[in-house]
Amino acid sequence: MIRNVLFVMCDQLRWDHLSCAGHPHLRTPSIDALARRGVRFPNAFVQSGICGPSRMSFYTGRYVSSHGATHNRVPLSVGEVTLGWHLRESGRTLALAGKTHVLPDAAGLRRLQLDGQNDLTALLKEGWFHLVDRHDGHHGEPDSAYADWLRSKGYAGRDPWTDYVISVEGPDGQPLSGWKMRNACLPARVREEHSETAYTTDRAIEFMDAQGDAPWVLHLSYVKPHWPYIAPAPYHAMYGPEHCLPVRRHEAERGPGAHPVFRAWQEEEVARSFQQDDAIATVRPAYQGLVRQVDDHLGRVWEAMERLGRWRDTLVIFTADHGDYLGDHWLGEKELFHDCIQKVPFLVYDPSPAAEATRGTEDARLVEAVDCVPTILDALGLDPASHVVEGRSLIPALRGGIAGAAGEAAGADETWRDCAISELDWTFRGARRRLGHPTGQHMAWMVRTARWKYVHWTGGYRPQLFDLQQDPDEFHDLGADGTLAGVRDAMRHRLLTWFTRLKSRTTITWAEAELRTDSHKKAGVFYGEW
Repeated sequence: MIRNVLFVMCDQLRWDHLSCAGHPHLRTPSIDALARRGVRFPNAFVQSGICGPSRMSFYTGRYVSSHGATHNRVPLSVGEVTLGWHLRESGRTLALAGKTHVLPDAAGLRRLQLDGQNDLTALLKEGWFHLVDRHDGHHGEPDSAYADWLRSKGYAGRDPWTDYVISVEGPDGQPLSGWKMRNACLPARVREEHSETAYTTDRAIEFMDAQGDAPWVLHLSYVKPHWPYIAPAPYHAMYGPEHCLPVRRHEAERGPGAHPVFRAWQEEEVARSFQQDDAIATVRPAYQGLVRQVDDHLGRVWEAMERLGRWRDTLVIFTADHGDYLGDHWLGEKELFHDCIQKVPFLVYDPSPAAEATRGTEDARLVEAVDCVPTILDALGLDPASHVVEGRSLIPALRGGIAGAAGEAAGADETWRDCAISELDWTFRGARRRLGHPTGQHMAWMVRTARWKYVHWTGGYRPQLFDLQQDPDEFHDLGADGTLAGVRDAMRHRLLTWFTRLKSRTTITWAEAELRTDSHKKAGVFYGEW
């Protein structure tokens, strides 16, 4: 019987930076051990290549076009229903140790007169997470619990995160900023046991220890290997450039036929930095060290679960909110639709005896971020909220069957999705201004099948198309190839079909809709009678 859920997420972890995914040098024994216990889904995709909207899809089970939090610092509407609320409906709570990127809907809270200090306001501001500890790791948070803890360990100052956690020492002993990627080869000024990854792990283990035999759901959300790419010793020097994957980029991507928005993205400062070979050779080894550090601390979590007997009753999900370019395609950071961004690690351990036959296997079907919420609800035997949730439960797949829509078992493989969807609101990028567009609706959608990847851009731009069978590295954009008009039409039709299936009627359940169907005479309304 599943009583608990451990939902682990890394920030900006590429799918190909795990040894169980085939990386030839980066060892991730703890994540590999989870893969042996459960099922690895090698074709898992996020709903956005940006932290905020991707996480909101993970937390709501809904696509970006449905929940509306289209970019970082675009709040999730106060009216959106999250996993925390679904759990609350059954008397449970959703605990957090780490990062969420949840931003309060201040305007919505004011409209509901919930802008004061009370329990409901606090929960709404945090997306219905009950905080064990929150640390988003984007900038200095001098009033955070982590900052106070660092000061208690001797890291004096108003902002110890900036001064120690993402700071290094130069040859003369002077502090240097970790925001400068050239410094990623140097160790952080903080001891490893005081780093973000170690601190968040400590809080998660303390939480599990404190629960006793009471059921729990915990989101353990690491900020790494997200930038700043500063690792504590010894992880900063664990790998060299020779241990890194080759950079995937092609001159055709910068040629005259390149898509104009893609070319504009290549002019972003982070892209220009990662177009330098020395930047790639400096950052990639540090990135791998940060991944290995997360893996080592997950080993501590697995040991705690063994000690507490939690492997027998805890569903474990491990994933990431998106990947990282690290110089691939002449880009840095994230956001666009290449697989190194959109494809993420996705491993699930189901303790049920019914899952014995699938342990240690891979399931090649297309999985999406929106599948997390229905999987958790299904595992706990809770209402699947089918009128709101747009993903599909993976529990039947873990137990040798086929997962249908929103927690329902289906009977044939063709009922599974044949494409993955991701979205981008590029209003907030400097590329928009460089292309001469005013603020407004600047959107793009990716439709990806096993063979084709199609990207639809608003603003009058032509689509992009990649043949993943002939061009798995996505170097050659076929969006203007006249011989493939039929393929583009078919992919555009898939996008339209997906749009028509989004769930906009969220305020009543399907059962309530059934009761209201053709019921006007019961309400005393007799229109249409002769």
